Amino acid sequence: MFSIEIRGIVQGVGFRPFIYNLASSSGLRGEVSNNGYGVLILLDCKQERADEFIKNVRDDKPPLCEIDSIRITRIKKTKSFDGFSIEMSEGAKNLSSHIPPDIAMCEECERELHDKSNRRFEYPFITCTNCGPRFSIIRNLPYERKNTSMDEFEMCEKCSQEYKNPHDRRYHAQPIGCHECGPKLSFFDNKGNIIESENIIDKAAELITEGRIVAIKGIGGYHLVCDATNDEAVKLLRERKQRPSKPFGVMVKDIYMSKNIAPINEKEEELLCSNRRPIVLVKKREDNALSKNVAPNINQIGLFLAYTPLHHLILQRLNRPIVATSANISDEPLCKSNDEIMRLRGIWDFCLEHNREIVNSCDDSVAFVECEKTFMLRDARGYAPLYLKLPHKTDKKILALGANQKSSVAITIGESVVLSPYIGDLGSLTSIEHYKSHIETLKRIYEFEPDVVVCDKHPNYESTKYAKELAAQNQNIELLQVQHHYAHILATMGVNGIASKVLGVSFDGTGYGDEGNLWGGEFFVCNLESYERVGHFRYFKLLGGEMAIKEPRRVALSFLFEIYGEEVFNLNNATLNSFSAAEIKTLYTAYKNSLNSPLSSSCGRLFDAVASILGVVQVCSYEGESGLLLESLYDENVLESYLFSIEDGEIDFSQIFRQILDEKNSRIAVSKFFNTIVEIIYEMHKKYDLPLVLGGGVFQNRVLLKLIIRKIPDVILPEMFVSNDGAIAYGQAIAAASEFETL
Repeated sequence: MFSIEIRGIVQGVGFRPFIYNLASSSGLRGEVSNNGYGVLILLDCKQERADEFIKNVRDDKPPLCEIDSIRITRIKKTKSFDGFSIEMSEGAKNLSSHIPPDIAMCEECERELHDKSNRRFEYPFITCTNCGPRFSIIRNLPYERKNTSMDEFEMCEKCSQEYKNPHDRRYHAQPIGCHECGPKLSFFDNKGNIIESENIIDKAAELITEGRIVAIKGIGGYHLVCDATNDEAVKLLRERKQRPSKPFGVMVKDIYMSKNIAPINEKEEELLCSNRRPIVLVKKREDNALSKNVAPNINQIGLFLAYTPLHHLILQRLNRPIVATSANISDEPLCKSNDEIMRLRGIWDFCLEHNREIVNSCDDSVAFVECEKTFMLRDARGYAPLYLKLPHKTDKKILALGANQKSSVAITIGESVVLSPYIGDLGSLTSIEHYKSHIETLKRIYEFEPDVVVCDKHPNYESTKYAKELAAQNQNIELLQVQHHYAHILATMGVNGIASKVLGVSFDGTGYGDEGNLWGGEFFVCNLESYERVGHFRYFKLLGGEMAIKEPRRVALSFLFEIYGEEVFNLNNATLNSFSAAEIKTLYTAYKNSLNSPLSSSCGRLFDAVASILGVVQVCSYEGESGLLLESLYDENVLESYLFSIEDGEIDFSQIFRQILDEKNSRIAVSKFFNTIVEIIYEMHKKYDLPLVLGGGVFQNRVLLKLIIRKIPDVILPEMFVSNDGAIAYGQAIAAASEFETL
């Protein structure tokens, strides 16, 4: 007899009925059950037949299944089997089973949704083992209905028969339901008054057409929705949400509608139509029908296809694209409950609600394709939780708390890292509580208590404060702090399975350096155990500290002060013209005396300086705005770059800044600036002749990525992963695993 333990994404994806049907058709005897690790199979047969069975499992597994490992052990025969059966799940204390992500509606369910003869015709929560909510409804492992928010919906006789039939597509589909027994929709206005209608989906579509803003509860949270072709509606949403220019995501009915908005290439189409259904950043057509207020001043648009039956039904009626943006206030978590969405009733006019509880909020994932490679801007719905590998085995249970922006957290289980979905910025009490709730969720589901807590070195990060709080509460917890930019490089090394010495280039907006300055334009010679800083941009002053992050003009002004000193008062350019004479005088005094002017080597701030001096943007309304605007100005016909020097590993950007000041054409200046950054990286790469590894949010800039890939084809990138601060927790976990490696 054989015991076969299979780990990976094997629960909630139709794996047990697949095993049952495979074993039964092969005439094998035994049983299959879920356990805390994944799936356990007992097989009463000879070795050759067991080997053949395992091969068939690997070759023919269900579409949503991902197998990490198969361990087969010969055991003493303890019972006899008449045939093959599916048994009730077993529990386990050392849980390491993978939680399946939320998956878009499959083609079979979509056909049934539109089939008037089907009993689930236009049922807004149609699902099966191949699609639907998973992570967002789970409370505990194993993934069974009793451990999800579907537990409160008692199945009708027809659904129950499907659920119990191993040959049915809905066998053990935990969110199963129908018009009779499943979740129900409700519709109300922003005063809480119920809107009665013969068909509330029709009513919601009608109001969107009229220019109203409707909050819609989806899988992992609420969207704020309006007609994306209606200038006034989109403008009103911007005003109410206090979001002056940050691009909105646009949801479309199908791939054909998306092609009327953007020239979609094959790889982008594959991503848009995948069962993950992320928002995909694409170049927009100049003649598209969208309101100019959807994504002002940039040449990209974030598109995604309807991924729930409810979205499908609404877009079918509208037959036009909709803005579908996260329902939250800036720096606040995504709304997931009625109480939370009611706090935003000043933004929306009506709300389309349902009564299936969202246990774990999960925002939309965001991705883009460049040079046939896929990069993530946000790992969330469809991808999260993410399961990654550790390069070293450790007996320690590690909790990695990430950074302060675009936060995510991670825990280690054996040789694996479980990375949470994108959480967001820790900029308010509400967001900090939301952050802590994600940690508690992972701890509860995996019965996890950390031996080691690892965090950033920045003393003012909320994640760092929380790490120290946890260590203070429990003297058995070891505290480890990892340098921010080194963690970026470790994360990229981790997703690429690299353990050798590399040249790591970590470019981002800000991060705490070892000597207390703000790093962000760093070159490291490093491996999994240590790093040496071998290069960086020469320090410049951030006038006003954090204010300089939101005001590119302050960064540019700092360079003007460095280059011209008091002569700056006699100059005339876009940066200076954005200030009053009194403001410039005050800031010059602060510059001279280093008052609230921390030193920075940040490459992200260099993008800001260029955007300001060229008159592109002086005050940003969202993070990364200057980089996006510069992308839109890049001209591929410009091949030249500016002169630069690297002395003792230090790059003086003021030398480049002087040349930009002399440039007459802003598009040429922007293009040469991008080319120069790539040349700097190339020169450092030649000097050290090591594998080149990139990390940090600056490398989410599509132009920069494209140029680097062309210049250095073997560059190692965080493909299918984030390079921004969402990667930090994974890098921290790798650092801690290396520190506490088990031999």
